[in-house]
Amino acid sequence: SRPTPNTIQALSQIDGDLMILGVGGKMGPTLAKLAKRSSDAAGIKRRVIGVSRFSHPELREELENAGIETIPCDLLDEQALSALPQVPNVIYMVGMKFGSTGKEPLTWVMNSFLPGMIVKKFPQSRIVLFSSGNVYPFTPILYGGCTEETPPGPIGEYAQSVLGRERIFEHFARQFGTRGVIFRLNYAVEMRYGILLDVAEKVWKEEKIDLSMGHVNVIWQGDANAYALQALTVASNPPRVLNATGPELISIRWLAEQFAQRMGKTPFFVHQEEPDALLNNAQRIYKLFGYPQVPLGQIIDWVAQWVMDDKPTLSKPTKYQVRNGRF
Repeated sequence: SRPTPNTIQALSQIDGDLMILGVGGKMGPTLAKLAKRSSDAAGIKRRVIGVSRFSHPELREELENAGIETIPCDLLDEQALSALPQVPNVIYMVGMKFGSTGKEPLTWVMNSFLPGMIVKKFPQSRIVLFSSGNVYPFTPILYGGCTEETPPGPIGEYAQSVLGRERIFEHFARQFGTRGVIFRLNYAVEMRYGILLDVAEKVWKEEKIDLSMGHVNVIWQGDANAYALQALTVASNPPRVLNATGPELISIRWLAEQFAQRMGKTPFFVHQEEPDALLNNAQRIYKLFGYPQVPLGQIIDWVAQWVMDDKPTLSKPTKYQVRNGRF
């Protein structure tokens, strides 16, 4: 959540308050703090408002201590949604992935129906809509990842519902003239959560590492947050699509061996790498906002030390290795 020159500049370029819907998720708290700290550093007096059901009251207190206003709200409650204040800038982070298998109707409501309600509530706002690289098909490793021009090919109901999120958002944005950005992220990582943690824990515990999904992209969560805030400055109608990830095509085998070297362990692999994977190419966002600031080697060092020190995690495996789309 430390401000960067780019986030300070971006938040000095846009007018008005900022609301983060779904602030209680994995990324929301740090994004909210980054928005508040960057606005303060820019000398902009701005309300940063976090909206969530706040099932964990301590998170609400943490955010308010950081200067962020909080509003408890079930966004599917139309009365509660209509009572939210109008703001010029909205970041939409609501979504359902893990546990979606077996709860397909709720998944579609959360991922596809709700975005339409949000645009109808905030038709004049700039909206950055968090989406996912899961809307893309698997692509051969040699192709360097899907670009924004790659036709969607979602695998499984979760990914289909995320494409539904984008389509419904774009429909209502076009109807109301709403400016937006569809922010296709995969995958944000930090010490408590993410693909790097998943692999590091398996190396440390000497558990099997599945190589079927043999390659991935990741991005430091702080860099992903920074891109999301900067995306407000390029919101357009119809909404533009931006991939957000790191520049490396990362081999899971190589990554496990990097952790093994740092930990004095021997990785235990099962299965073989498939010739394709779920991969993004984020050159467009780098051209707009520059490359991520935190390099992959630094993140590997941080995560390795975190695991060896037995520090707390969110205990939410990413299931990155899933190839059938069932989460």
